[in-house]
Amino acid sequence: MFKKFKATTMIVVLVVLTSIAAYMPVSIAATNPLNPFVEIVKKASPAVVNIDTLSYVKQTLPPFWDDPFFRQFFGNIPHNRVVPMRGKGSGFIISPNGYILTNNHVVRNAKEIIVTLSNGKRHKARVIGTDPTADIAVIKIKAKNLPTLPLGDSDKLQVGEWVITIGNPYGLSHTVTVGVVSALGRTIREEGGYFGNFIQTDAAINPGNSGGPLLNIKGEVIGINTAIIPYAQGIGFAIPINTAKKIMNDLIKYGKVERGWLGVWIQQLSPSLIKAFKLPKNTKGVLIADVMPGSPAEKAGIKRGDIITKVNDKTVESPGQLQVAIRSHKAGETVKITLLRHRKSLSITVKLGSIPQKVGMIQRKIRRARLGFTVTNVTPQRAKKLGLPKPEGVIVTSVKPNSQAQAAGLRVNDVILQANGEKIGNLTDWGRFVSKLKKGDSVILVVYRFSHTFFMIIKVE
Repeated sequence: MFKKFKATTMIVVLVVLTSIAAYMPVSIAATNPLNPFVEIVKKASPAVVNIDTLSYVKQTLPPFWDDPFFRQFFGNIPHNRVVPMRGKGSGFIISPNGYILTNNHVVRNAKEIIVTLSNGKRHKARVIGTDPTADIAVIKIKAKNLPTLPLGDSDKLQVGEWVITIGNPYGLSHTVTVGVVSALGRTIREEGGYFGNFIQTDAAINPGNSGGPLLNIKGEVIGINTAIIPYAQGIGFAIPINTAKKIMNDLIKYGKVERGWLGVWIQQLSPSLIKAFKLPKNTKGVLIADVMPGSPAEKAGIKRGDIITKVNDKTVESPGQLQVAIRSHKAGETVKITLLRHRKSLSITVKLGSIPQKVGMIQRKIRRARLGFTVTNVTPQRAKKLGLPKPEGVIVTSVKPNSQAQAAGLRVNDVILQANGEKIGNLTDWGRFVSKLKKGDSVILVVYRFSHTFFMIIKVE
């Protein structure tokens, strides 16, 4: 029985490997039909580089450092000092004369960049251009006749395809991992907003892999490894190479990217929001959570609560898709935005602007009662501290553990500006609104946090 099982297993393995080889370029599959990854790595590795950076950061020591007891052991070290910080990353060569593609966060604020080739040779590199929004950078070394990697077409990727990564995780040069495409068009939410259209893969990506290539079974680059979820296993993200192609060309030619900017904060239109807004269940689109003052969106008449459904007649169903649609245009270009407002469809023409170097951080707080939190008025001092243009709304002072509010994500120091479409200017407005609520009611709040607003739904307990 053991022999029979063993024979069956070998047949299955051979069938799987033969199937993989069938999708390989003829030259690679014929060279090593039972292990095509070996040939891919042999061809690709010479064009993958390790990147070491040196930057300087300010370090503030705790007050007790001035204590004579510590000084007798450690000497007179200043409270504020500048200390060196070293970083590691990866990249890959895109031209024989030394242009290298990597992540912006790998080389950001670096005073010195050292590139190590697969043959061990080290070169100083300079930054040609960066695009922080897309987390892409082009650097260059003085060298000739370098090996390069072919760039594939990430639009043709399918979930389940084999992918290979080569990089410098934890300083372990030219480490290879293999996996599959787990998902496409993934959106990651961070404090600064939504970052979207990532390729998700289970091929191991670790610190130091950033900037390295994600290769398909043909040995073509189809992504730039860029992010991980640190508390998870088998979840990594890569920037699609088609996103990077145009950006890198602009960086090489102009040193910057004049990408179009709409000027809105956005969030996913969830089923609960669809129900709360009394929209049809099959409604697709992206909810405008806030509009930046003076932005192209504000000038065109886009409002908070609008739902963008199309850009230039192309459907958008997620924040990531909307970002890709807008960023594919340059500043100064005009786009047609189709949106829903009060359940009615309308079209608005918007002339896109340039992404500001620094989008100002503006920060715009309820009562425990039946909603699970307490509030107070926003004083002029609080408004100034939070960055609010004027004292308005109510500021959250506490959130009850295990309450609906906590489950929805409400935090202390959030500012509530609207509730079910009613403006909340102060505690009086809030008290008037709360007095009309019944158990089980849903409350749609406009909440201000970290310079922008977003919608939140809380059920009355």
